[in-house]
Amino acid sequence: MPPTVSLSAAPSPSLLSHVVCPHCWERYLTDEVLWVSEHTELRGDDKLGPDAPRRYLPSRFTPEGDAVDSKGVACHGLACARCHLSIPRTITELEPLFMSVLGTPGSGKSYFLTTAMWKLRETLPAHFGVAFADAEPAVNQSLVDAEEKLFLSADPDKLVWLGSLIDKTEAAGANTNLYSGVSYGTHAVTYLRPYLFTVKRMPNPATQSWAGPGRTLCLYDNAGEHFLPGQDSSSMPVARHVALSRALMFLYDPTQDPRFREACVQAGLSVPKVERDRLYRQETTLNEAASRVRKYAGMAGGFTGERMLIVVVSKYDTWAPLLGLADEEDPWRTSASGVGALDVERITARSTALRRLLARLCPEIVGAAEGFTSDVTYLPVSSLGGQAETDAATGKLGIRPRNVAPIGVTIPFLYAIHRAAPALIPRLRRK
Repeated sequence: MPPTVSLSAAPSPSLLSHVVCPHCWERYLTDEVLWVSEHTELRGDDKLGPDAPRRYLPSRFTPEGDAVDSKGVACHGLACARCHLSIPRTITELEPLFMSVLGTPGSGKSYFLTTAMWKLRETLPAHFGVAFADAEPAVNQSLVDAEEKLFLSADPDKLVWLGSLIDKTEAAGANTNLYSGVSYGTHAVTYLRPYLFTVKRMPNPATQSWAGPGRTLCLYDNAGEHFLPGQDSSSMPVARHVALSRALMFLYDPTQDPRFREACVQAGLSVPKVERDRLYRQETTLNEAASRVRKYAGMAGGFTGERMLIVVVSKYDTWAPLLGLADEEDPWRTSASGVGALDVERITARSTALRRLLARLCPEIVGAAEGFTSDVTYLPVSSLGGQAETDAATGKLGIRPRNVAPIGVTIPFLYAIHRAAPALIPRLRRK
């Protein structure tokens, strides 16, 4: 029996007036959002191909507010009005917060994202009273699989090969889990798939009421090759989200720099072996990102917009003595009610100390970052917290899940969310 329908959906005061597609970054009215047909006969989309469910602008709705397709089936999925790719319903309800993580090939972005997202799932509810969840579990599946390998392994002593943590590819479009293809007539375009999360304050334990609206976090993890000069085009605009991103995180691996490695050796520290025949100039990637932000955001000359740049300096477990921080506690305080506040002063102090170290050993990174924007924060992290091992049988690098102990991986995201949405993560007020 077909569902009961009404002429229009019940108005929802929570709907935004406009949406921004996390795939093609088009902005348009919320009532222009398309729905995805669910009847098996309604197949074939002019932009996604003959096997894709048909997209349509509905005229009938169920009493619950779901659209009804031309075959009388209630539908639940939404799609972008421009590119027709699926979008989560939270995009129509919560303001988007765009963040981009970039770095050179082999800089360790996959490890950083995997451990940071897992730790955010723990830290935000426990210390800030904020729920952090997948907006579309299917979209985030590759990241969820990587989290399970490191943190939910049935055999925590078995080596996890680091190269297989997240199935990356240098050729956009070759991996359908990471890229989406759209045809605009004769023009084919490949988009990078973002990871999508909801960030919302949890109900007040006393009143069981929500404190206010949250945000939809749209997080982009570009392959390092996408930010090499000349790797962006109209048919493969996989890095143009940087112009929308409120926060850019540049993952810098100092152990790839000979000067930094020499400083570690002089201090008696053991640094990991470089496994690559070729090392990329890391500041080149940062300069390329700055160029694209200026170009796609319509900026001429210097970049002084609202976006922040966080230089995330990795492998902190190997070089921590060079920084010599006396205070390495978590930079937040949690009240008895479970609502925490971020200690921005402590974060700023760490940033100042790390900037001083980088300016002495790798000054071109500081120059590139501060030539990009005046809003720069430097933060040390260790994605894995321990040295990788070489598998004797295969010669591949791996780590045992039992030994994974991330350091500081949540701090860049907590700080970025605080800056963009202080109602979600407030600042600690000192007496």
